[in-house]
Amino acid sequence: MTLAAQIKQVAEQALKSLFPEADIQPSQITVNQTKPEFTGDYTLVLFPFVKALRQKPDELGRKLGDYLVQQGDLFVSYDIVSGFLNLTVKDEYWTNFLVKEYNHTSFGARPVNGKRVMVEYSSPNTNKPLHFGHLRNNFLGYAVANILQANGYEVIKANLVNDRGIHICKSMIAWMRYGNGATPENTGIKGDHLVGDYYVKFNDIYKEEVAALTANGMDEATAEKEAPIMKEAQDLLRKWEAGDAEVRELWKQMNGWVYKGFEETYGRLGVNFDQMYYESDTYLLGKSLVEDGLKKGVLFKKEDNSVWIDLTDEGLDQKLLLRGDGTSVYMTQDLGTAQLKYNDYKLDQSIYVIADEQNYHMQVLKLILKKLGEPCADGVYHLSYGMVELPSGKMKSREGTVVDADDMIDEMIALSQQQTEEAGKTEGFTQDELATLYNTIGLGALKFYLLRVDPKKRMIFDPKESIDLHGFTATFIQYAHARICSILRKEQVPMVPPAETFSNFTSTLPVLPAEKKMLLILEQYPAILENAGSEYNPSLLCNYCFALAQQFNSFYDEHSISKAENEEKKQLRLMLIVMTAQVMRNAMQLLGIRLPEKM
Repeated sequence: MTLAAQIKQVAEQALKSLFPEADIQPSQITVNQTKPEFTGDYTLVLFPFVKALRQKPDELGRKLGDYLVQQGDLFVSYDIVSGFLNLTVKDEYWTNFLVKEYNHTSFGARPVNGKRVMVEYSSPNTNKPLHFGHLRNNFLGYAVANILQANGYEVIKANLVNDRGIHICKSMIAWMRYGNGATPENTGIKGDHLVGDYYVKFNDIYKEEVAALTANGMDEATAEKEAPIMKEAQDLLRKWEAGDAEVRELWKQMNGWVYKGFEETYGRLGVNFDQMYYESDTYLLGKSLVEDGLKKGVLFKKEDNSVWIDLTDEGLDQKLLLRGDGTSVYMTQDLGTAQLKYNDYKLDQSIYVIADEQNYHMQVLKLILKKLGEPCADGVYHLSYGMVELPSGKMKSREGTVVDADDMIDEMIALSQQQTEEAGKTEGFTQDELATLYNTIGLGALKFYLLRVDPKKRMIFDPKESIDLHGFTATFIQYAHARICSILRKEQVPMVPPAETFSNFTSTLPVLPAEKKMLLILEQYPAILENAGSEYNPSLLCNYCFALAQQFNSFYDEHSISKAENEEKKQLRLMLIVMTAQVMRNAMQLLGIRLPEKM
């Protein structure tokens, strides 16, 4: 139990003892960290009780403060400021906390709760490489999965690959027309990039054909339907769904190129998956659900044989679930995937990490599943996040203006190398160590910058700002961690010391203000981790780690460790920085970010 939770508990008991006739509810009790300009560690807000208890704020504060101090368990003194009771915690609490937790490698993690959650993220299309827009999705999904696991959930990391549909057929047609047998092997081009080039090629040709038809007098809407390359792609999709052997073989070959490319990129990003799903496997399940929905009367057919659901009573519109030619749409396969995931794992919750552009789609998916009576419906949760733009603006795959994920990784590593070399920080490293360091700093900067903003907010990514050593960045935190490691090496203290390392520590001296500030923020980590899990919000951990690094820097600027006033203070401060580094590593590891021991 965190200290804030303990204070709420003892405050409730104190109020009930002092005012047994009053109906005190835990929800009325608010405890916050005391503002730095006032004396105290934690503040109890008195206003919710003043009217009910018929007490003036200062009078109530004195009664409550005296009672809590006299109990002798937690508090040494109190102060009253305008309806707020500021409580000062005993030094013994802080030193006991430090001795107990300083080398606890899983500090903050919660016990297993028996609930099973799937987090689906990435969800790439096999007609193009992973691009910059995928990065926030991948990092967010991976971090949320890790955070939930640390909060006691059984977590399955899943990836649904969009490996079929008209967009895939577009790349295939362009390759059939213009590829001349090109492969990743004979061109030297990474497989996902090669296929993506033909997706762009399709759209270039499509625009040319539409322009030619409109120049001959055809209206644009008709021209878009009649363009030969588009009709070829649609015919290819029909053949694919009919199981045409030749079409399926080419589809497998080109998808294979892409999968190999994806695997390499995921490895560089440091993300992984426990379960892979493919829409080519799930769309038939979706069709089956649609057929059941027709039999139940939940769905209906139009004259062209297309199948729809009417959601107008729910304030929405009619939604297409199956085209007139029998081919499925995204919603069809999403229905099948939702059912399959639940059947595979009997999930308590199925979290979809999908951009806010799909808010409507996800709302409709959950509603259709409910109307179809699917047990998975209640557990569907859309983790909606804002899109990321570069300073140059939005990116579009079909126009070839997207920045590939591989290129962004390369740019961040190059920026890391440039910054390290300009700062003259390469001495004492081998070339292999430098390569690892550049990767650690570059990838850390990229991940942290994309995770540090609340997922619901849209954002602009600035590569140079993301790696600023003095900014709100992973680089700042990584450097603080490296400073701690340097201190520990000089003092010959392991990163995770065995219990006997400080077994002779005794606490006789007061805990100084800078030391207490460090202890306050360290003690709050379990609550921050719990909130990050309940809100699906890794930015809370980013903010926490940055504040912890700032607090360490302030502490170290004020107090020496190697030349501490005496051995007791030296041991206390060594335990303090051991725990600081451990908490930093734990939190940043959940975000998928490594912390170097030297920078």
